[in-house]
Amino acid sequence: MTVSSTDTGAGPVRVGHGPHRVLALHGWFGSARGWGFLPDLIDPERFSWAFLDYRGYGARRDVPGDHTLAEISHDALELADTLGWDTFSVVGHSMGGSAAQRVLADAPDRVDRLVGISPVPAGGVPFDLQSWALFDGAAANPANRRAIIDLTTGNRLSGRWLEEMVRFSLDHSTPAAFGAYLTAWARTDFTDEVKGNEIPALAVVGEHDPALGADTMRGTWLRHYPNARLEVLANAGHYAMYETPVRLVTVLEDFLGG
Repeated sequence: MTVSSTDTGAGPVRVGHGPHRVLALHGWFGSARGWGFLPDLIDPERFSWAFLDYRGYGARRDVPGDHTLAEISHDALELADTLGWDTFSVVGHSMGGSAAQRVLADAPDRVDRLVGISPVPAGGVPFDLQSWALFDGAAANPANRRAIIDLTTGNRLSGRWLEEMVRFSLDHSTPAAFGAYLTAWARTDFTDEVKGNEIPALAVVGEHDPALGADTMRGTWLRHYPNARLEVLANAGHYAMYETPVRLVTVLEDFLGG
């Protein structure tokens, strides 16, 4: 379900050759090739994007790892080094929003701007027992994955689309990595390492996301970053890159190129 004419099928996906450099970190159900329609809409004259696969995902499904946020950050910075990027902006979706903040914590002098699309906060996500059972069972049970995607998009989207999202997730991640990353993003707290950082920061959320929406961002992202702002996308849930891609890329490019 991805989507870039520059995608060669191996290694990180790279889009554009412009002066604004952007490192993109995907969500729990995504991959470097799981950004919906976003890559095809990027202005290649203004921006250079690099989309990373985590260990156990996409082109790196067979790469062993610990499947932690620290490991994602290490690999992201290594990719930036390989590209010759001394500084760059970081965009993270969902789990990748937490990983993007981990990159900021590890290399604050290298990150120009920070963007979270429905981002997991640096303090993780609290779960009640029923919700944890649903998410924890998603590694082994495709029906759980479908229910999570349906829930986080407001129970309002096509069943065919939900099934395609589940199929993409199953095809582009290993069950072991998928399961391990849940603990990484949900139960890791490094708030004290980023709180008060004055980097320009943007949180973009969908109006139909019941968990990582505007209220959650006001209590986390906007409190952690003094120079943060919030953008709420109408007619979107947790997956704005699929639901409202043109508006999403417009908001991102206005911020990243500002």
